Amino acid sequence: MSTISVSILVFFALICSLIAVLVGLKVKGKYIPNGVLVVLGFMAMSVGAVFGFLNYGEDYDAYKRLHWQTLTPSQIQPLVDEGYTVFVDITADWCNICLANKASVTHREKIVNALTQSNIILMQGDWSQPNVVVESYMQTQGRGGTPYNKIYGPGAPNGIVLPSQLTMESVLHGLNKAKG
Repeated sequence: MSTISVSILVFFALICSLIAVLVGLKVKGKYIPNGVLVVLGFMAMSVGAVFGFLNYGEDYDAYKRLHWQTLTPSQIQPLVDEGYTVFVDITADWCNICLANKASVTHREKIVNALTQSNIILMQGDWSQPNVVVESYMQTQGRGGTPYNKIYGPGAPNGIVLPSQLTMESVLHGLNKAKG
């Protein structure tokens, strides 16, 4: 557990202890305004929620396990013929939607676990700078911009185009459909 988590947990325990002491004093007849107890209760819930968020249990470094190959369109069909699923990601450093897709979908532990299966090949085309291979591939796809994600596999040899704004469900559904 990180230092921040321990600190939050200690603060949470202090607030709960203070609430318990004040309730005890109120039961013994001391005047403790109800508003104080309500405010402390909301503080305890808020601190507990922050602790829960920080300790959700997801590995936020999971994306480091992703091993992207450089996009090589000529290799896609032979890999699919061998039974592999190929996940293609066309991205660019300046593309805000691409960055959002990474943060909210492709770098999430659940998706990383799905993408790191032994039968899945990851290919990425970086269009941050002019790139003839990426440009040619995108022309064959009838697309002119990023983000672009497509999943090829035995169940979808022509590929499944994913929405520009990825969701975890769309990626998992596409992977399942493509593997056949």
